[in-house]
Amino acid sequence: MANVLSASLLGWLRCFEAAARHCNFTQAAGELCVTQGAVSQQVKQLEQWLDRPLFLRTPRALVLTPEGERLRFVLRESFQAIEGTLTQLRRPRERGAVSLSCSPSFAMVWLTPRLGHFFRQHPDVGLRVYGEFHALDPSRMARDGTEAAIRFDPGGYQELAATMFLEEWLLPVASPAYLAAHPELRSPSGLRAGMLLHDVSPWDGAGEFDEWQCWLRHAGVELDDATGQGQRFNLSQLAVNAALAGQGVAMGRTALVLEEIAAGRLVDLFGIHARSDASYHFVSTHAHASQVAEVQAWLVREGMAFHANRRRVLKVG
Repeated sequence: MANVLSASLLGWLRCFEAAARHCNFTQAAGELCVTQGAVSQQVKQLEQWLDRPLFLRTPRALVLTPEGERLRFVLRESFQAIEGTLTQLRRPRERGAVSLSCSPSFAMVWLTPRLGHFFRQHPDVGLRVYGEFHALDPSRMARDGTEAAIRFDPGGYQELAATMFLEEWLLPVASPAYLAAHPELRSPSGLRAGMLLHDVSPWDGAGEFDEWQCWLRHAGVELDDATGQGQRFNLSQLAVNAALAGQGVAMGRTALVLEEIAAGRLVDLFGIHARSDASYHFVSTHAHASQVAEVQAWLVREGMAFHANRRRVLKVG
């Protein structure tokens, strides 16, 4: 077996497992911090070594073959067993600051400006924030030394404690200059597919155009080839920055654009707000420390304050 499980084969298997879990090479690449092409090539080498396909590559998604599904199941069980053993063997870390993994755009725009308030209220609680958006499970959190996390997703956590502290609403936004140059945007019927700025990774497991499609359905707007045009980004804040620069219309999340709208740097184009399928969740293991509970309670309070401010500014929620 040692001769079979070479370093190359183990690398191929790790890429396949991530791609099989996401059914998407791009999202697997983001998790593994490599390029999409590298993941695709590693999986192709594994398929050539096995002399059989593991995925059916359709225009819209990857679909596991029966052999691929069998291998995915075995690898999932094996990796979980390895991670569980490593977690048991690993020497416990000394008590220190709480490590908080947070969705990057939310960390930059919403969380970081409020941390001064947190530290004034809790001077004895250390907090280290890491911008990440990969999926969470107990073994990975233990392996990475992550006590808690903030995720923007639909929820449904089974093995972790999760509290939704802020729901989200979607609204198209653009700069005043872009609106002035495109007077047809006074009405949703003036939207064109080429104007759209896409966050193609709104949460782990989401479709590339889920947010725009959610809002278009809510607004009753149909666009020809809405998913085939427009600039694409892998972070919501990048799409918002492009909108601020006058490059198009971004699908804004209120937590990320409320202050820009209030300051007049962005325009809520149509006043039509769609409830997002995803919300902001505070996630931790069930056996978390008292410091983690303090962070959670603070976030719940801040979420309530933001909710009230959002209702004043946008009349939503």
